[in-house]
Amino acid sequence: MACIWQCQASRWPVVLPYRRGMAAKKRPTPEDTEAARKILLGGLARGAEIFGLMGELAPLHPRDNTFPGEVFLRLAADALDWCGASRADPLALEGLREQFLPECAFRGRQNKKLQYAVLAAAALHGGTEPDLLDEVAWWQTDDFWQYALFAAVAYVRAAASRAGTPVRQACQYLAELQDRPGP
Repeated sequence: MACIWQCQASRWPVVLPYRRGMAAKKRPTPEDTEAARKILLGGLARGAEIFGLMGELAPLHPRDNTFPGEVFLRLAADALDWCGASRADPLALEGLREQFLPECAFRGRQNKKLQYAVLAAAALHGGTEPDLLDEVAWWQTDDFWQYALFAAVAYVRAAASRAGTPVRQACQYLAELQDRPGP
C-alpha cells in the first residue's frame, strides 16, 4: 500500500511506501519520540521540504499505529502556546492550509483528515485529549501521522509568522522547550 501526495511545486505525485516490514507490535520508545521531534524541527529550521521530512520520519512509524502523529500534535500545540494563541487572541484557521502549506494540495477526504489533525492539535493546546484511535479507525488507512505532520508544519510556520520571527527561530525555541524539565 502506498500513499500518494500531489506536490504543487513539481506537479508530480510523491509516493511513500508504508513500512510493511516493521513489526506491528513494536512500541515507540522515548528515543523515537525525541528523534521524531528533532527530525521535524531540524528539517523545518533548515528549510527542508515536507515530503523530504516525511521520508526521514517514515522509519519511525510502526505499522497500524498513530505514532509519531501524537508527537506532531503536541509540537503543534507547543507552537500555538509559543505564539500566544488563546481564546482572547486566537490564531485564525481560515487560509491556514493555503498560506502555510502552499506546496501541498489536498482533495476530498484528504481535506477532512488534515482538518481533523489541525483541530486535534488545537484541542491539545486547549487542554483536551482527542480520541485519536476512535477517529482514525474509520480512515481505513495508516496515514494519520502524515496529516499530523502537515498540521504541525502549518502551525509552526503560522506561529513564526504571528510572532514575526523566522521559522528557524521558532524551531529553535520549540527544540529548547523539549529539553526543559516539565512541571
